[in-house]
Amino acid sequence: MSKTEFLPLTPPGETPLRVLTIAGSDSGGGAGIQADMRTFALLGIHGLVAVTAVTVQNSMGVKGFHEIPLDVIAGQIESVASDIGLQAAKTGMLASSDIIDTIADAWVDLDLAGTVPLVVDPVCASMHGDLLLHPSALNSLKERLCPLATLVTPNLDEVRLLTGIEVVDADSQRAAARELHALGPQWALVKGGHLRSSAHSPDLRFDGAEFHEFDSPRIATGHDHGAGDTLAAATASALAHGYSVPDAVAFGKRWVTECLGAAYPLGHGHGPVSALFRLQP
Repeated sequence: MSKTEFLPLTPPGETPLRVLTIAGSDSGGGAGIQADMRTFALLGIHGLVAVTAVTVQNSMGVKGFHEIPLDVIAGQIESVASDIGLQAAKTGMLASSDIIDTIADAWVDLDLAGTVPLVVDPVCASMHGDLLLHPSALNSLKERLCPLATLVTPNLDEVRLLTGIEVVDADSQRAAARELHALGPQWALVKGGHLRSSAHSPDLRFDGAEFHEFDSPRIATGHDHGAGDTLAAATASALAHGYSVPDAVAFGKRWVTECLGAAYPLGHGHGPVSALFRLQP
C-alpha cells in the first residue's frame, strides 16, 4: 500500500475517530482485542474496548478462557458510548448466548442500531480449531446479532456453522453468501482465506442483490494468527471514516494482505499478521 492508500490521519491535538472492539483478550497478543488495537492505532483511530472474555493462549493454541460478567460487558459499552462516542464498532469472540444477548440489548438500548456501523466477525473457533463459543450461542448470533450488523465477516469454518454450507468452490461460496445475508445483515462477506487449495484468497461480498469478489494472491506464510480480526478492524475503521461498505471492505482486504506479507514467527506455533509494516519509512 502506498501512503496515499492509508486512512487520513487526524492532526496532532485533535480528537481522532473512535472505533469500539467488543471482543476477547489474547494473552499471546496475536489476535482478539490486541490485534484490533494494533490496527486501530496504526490507522490513526482511537480504539475503545469492551472485553468479553480473557483467554489463556499462546502461539500453540487456546488453553482456556474466562467469560466477563454480563453487567461488566454492558457497562463497558454504555460507558464509552455515552461519554466518548463512537463512529463504528466490531465484535469478535462472544462465547455465550447470554453475552450475545447482552451486547444486542445494549446496542439497541443505546440507540446505536442503524446509526453506528457494526462489523460482526463471528469468531466461533480459534485458528487451531479450539471452540470459542458454546454451541447454544450460534442461535443468538444468528437471531440477535446478525440482524443488527452492517457487515458479517465469517471465514469458511464459521460460515459452515452459521449456514450449514461447506464452501468448496465459487458456487458454494455464493450459496453461503445468500444464506448468510438471509440472517439479516445489510452485507455478507464470505472470506476465502482458509480455502487452502486455492492459489488465491477470494472473498465474496453480497448485499442481497449483487455479488462482488475481492481477490488477491495467497500470501505464502504459516503465520496468519489474527488475520480475521485485522480485516474486520480495518474495515470498521474505514466505515468510521464514512467509506461505503464496498470501499471499506476493499480497504480492509488491502490492509490485511499487507499485514500477511509482514507476518512474523512467534513462539513455537503460528505467528501473527503484522500491522507494524505501517512504521516502515
